[in-house]
Amino acid sequence: MKLTLITIFLSIVFINRSIAQEKASGPIIYEYGKVYKVENPDIKVDPTQEYKAVFDVAGSPKGHDKINASIETGARFLNMHAQSGVSKENLKVALVLHGGASKDVLTNEAYNKKYGVDNPNLKMVNALTKVGVHIYLCGQSAAYNTIKKEDMIPGTQLSLSAMTALVLLQNQGYRLIKF
Repeated sequence: MKLTLITIFLSIVFINRSIAQEKASGPIIYEYGKVYKVENPDIKVDPTQEYKAVFDVAGSPKGHDKINASIETGARFLNMHAQSGVSKENLKVALVLHGGASKDVLTNEAYNKKYGVDNPNLKMVNALTKVGVHIYLCGQSAAYNTIKKEDMIPGTQLSLSAMTALVLLQNQGYRLIKF
């Protein structure tokens, strides 16, 4: 009986292991943006098409030591489509931050001054801007939170407002993605 239970247990473990998938990052950003491979989806990715997405990022984790998963969505978008055969040149991504997410584009110095720790999003924001992702901070949120341009991570751009940036990017053919 004991041998039978062990055999059943091991069978379940091996079956679950063979079904479970590992998330993979890259090939555009390796440090962030892990995604699952989806075999034979009903809606196919057209690798010849241009994918322009703007992410509306308003929220941020309550703790000051956690990365903002909504910002990481930009890396996931890039990696998942590149893994599906879309060239980097056909992937255009922008992030518009406002509200609570405004703090996530502060330099380490400014973040540390406000919260007593380094900005956990700094490396991720730098990785995104390095591969051409445009990151915009709402000027209204910046003013409300007394964020100066010199307090922003280099490469982050200041807009009049999140609303303005979202309208202008959509006028340029970016599709709004809001989670």
